[in-house]
Amino acid sequence: MTAAPGPAFRPLVRAGDFVFVSGQAAVDEAGRLVPGTFEEQLRRSMENVRRVLAQAGLDLAHVVRTGCYVHDPADALEFNRLYREYFQPPLPARTTLTGCLTDEVRFEIDVVAYAGGGEG
Repeated sequence: MTAAPGPAFRPLVRAGDFVFVSGQAAVDEAGRLVPGTFEEQLRRSMENVRRVLAQAGLDLAHVVRTGCYVHDPADALEFNRLYREYFQPPLPARTTLTGCLTDEVRFEIDVVAYAGGGEG
């Protein structure tokens, strides 16, 4: 009997001028969760996004949309403060869900970046 395969995961998909980055949480290079405070997990997640975007020759300035997942709604104010450290006007379009994830995973983000010539 063979074991069922784990979930399929591609960190990056390019479709035309757009690059889609799958959800990035506070994990290390081996995919193991790195525990920490909300801020520590957010910063690790954002560094993971930067690393994946760099594989496509892009950076955070190319991001046109974010999907953000915050475990504890009490972290919303801190989230907004930290978010502005990574994204400047014109800010990407953003959807944020709170009260989701697990106690161990406090933050996750997925992004869409525009790699074309003009404004996205």
